[in-house]
Amino acid sequence: MHDADKQDFVLLLTDVLAFYRQDVSRFAASVWWEACKGFDLSQLRKAFNAHAIDPERGQFAPKPADIVRALQGTRTDQARVAWGKTFDAMQRVGAYQTVGFDDPIIHACVEDVGGWQKICRSNMDELSYLEHRFCESYRAYASRGLDQYPAKLLGEFECINRHEGKMVAPPVLIGNADNARRVMELGAAAPKTQFTIASQALKIGGDK
Repeated sequence: MHDADKQDFVLLLTDVLAFYRQDVSRFAASVWWEACKGFDLSQLRKAFNAHAIDPERGQFAPKPADIVRALQGTRTDQARVAWGKTFDAMQRVGAYQTVGFDDPIIHACVEDVGGWQKICRSNMDELSYLEHRFCESYRAYASRGLDQYPAKLLGEFECINRHEGKMVAPPVLIGNADNARRVMELGAAAPKTQFTIASQALKIGGDK
């Protein structure tokens, strides 16, 4: 969430706790905001609803730790799905063609592990380590937000053709084509060399 979402979040929190006949003090609202501001408002609505209908936990009003715990698990699932999409494209498209995914975090994570060409050419012994690093990066970005990312992941053909002044083929779009185009429009003009998120990922900890 962004600061502009704070009022809507407090309204949501007030409605949720009113369901349990509790009021929201200014201090409680600030604690909740600090705990939850790394998530999307839509995710929080779903998490609050899931808590309310849980046969065991739903008997009691949620605490920030309950919601964060539930959503951290969601991020792990998202990271694994993102890796699966990436791995499929690695096998199906390969290192020669430039690609654009429908998820900007994937672009950032691929750059973190060395770039599209490197990850596509990794051997089987490296895949487990690359997957681990990719998923750590994904969870970190999902938690703290993504300031910038490469608009596309460069394949070898584009690098060679640009150097030689030849025509460059459009990127292969991965996932939802419209979303992938949007991701590319909003991305940085040139790929970053390396995102430095290792320390942030370790600080986030949580679900390893």
